[in-house]
Amino acid sequence: MRRALSIVLLLLAAACTPALQTPGDDPQQPKLTADALITRDGVRLPLRIWPASTPEKAVIVALHGFNDYSNAWAMPAAWWAEHGITTYAYDQRGFGAGPQVGIWAGVEPMVHDAEDAVRLVHARHPHVPVFLVGESMGASVAMVALADPTAPRVAGAVLGGPAVWGRSTMSPLYRAVLWFGVHIMPWDPVTGSNLGIWPSDNIAMLRALGRDPLILKRNRVDMVGGLVDLMDASLAAAPEIRAPTLVLYGQKDELIPRRSVEAMVEKLRDPHRIVVYRNGWHMVFRDLQCEVVWRDVLSWMLTPDAPLPSGEEHDRLPLFTADK
Repeated sequence: MRRALSIVLLLLAAACTPALQTPGDDPQQPKLTADALITRDGVRLPLRIWPASTPEKAVIVALHGFNDYSNAWAMPAAWWAEHGITTYAYDQRGFGAGPQVGIWAGVEPMVHDAEDAVRLVHARHPHVPVFLVGESMGASVAMVALADPTAPRVAGAVLGGPAVWGRSTMSPLYRAVLWFGVHIMPWDPVTGSNLGIWPSDNIAMLRALGRDPLILKRNRVDMVGGLVDLMDASLAAAPEIRAPTLVLYGQKDELIPRRSVEAMVEKLRDPHRIVVYRNGWHMVFRDLQCEVVWRDVLSWMLTPDAPLPSGEEHDRLPLFTADK
């Protein structure tokens, strides 16, 4: 009886272990093909490229957000291409059309992919500056990569709606609920559809995402836990980022609390600049006022010390007054 009970307890413990992706089993030199980033462990991640349609002035490596994929950059990348900017974007592990969709990959593999992508883009475009641009989860991956002393240098980083709501800025209740979900029922699917949270005011864009089969509509609890691990890591990484950084945040953002962004900004080294858009939401690159954001990014990349066209830059903390 004791032996049978021990076996049952072991099986239950195994069943409650948060899932992680199985790494690739083909170690190799990472490379870029016409439509894929081949990672250092041999995983094929779908790649999209928007080449500059005028003389090339800079190149962007773009990292999408949680539940999204590389097509997240179609709108800004097409606009930037008309202004001399080439954009590379790949489906991060666990998302889009890559393998093991819906299973968290872990912070380290995602960061290594970003670092390798930057190195490969540098090699392909040796005579123009390379920037790392991330939205939400992608911004968090970028932050951890930029803090790595062995990471390739970039001309600068743009962090749009950075996902930095780590445990240190969560309430004890949220932390307890997350721990329970991850360790007791990690497989349980969650959608967030009943929370009444809007990520953007661009309703047509949101409806298109709802129809897109490559957009994840629900997540295992342990995948959410993995995202929070990443947000913890990005907050910890903030003081170690040495690249010039442009932080973009929407004042109407309902996903990432303001206090978390202010905690991150307070840790950043100079040089960094912060823009808070009065009419911006979480998906700042695709909100209705998105061209204002695209223009700010273009201006900062080409003339980093010039005033930004939007005029919505903040130069001190707190970023918000008490009545906002």
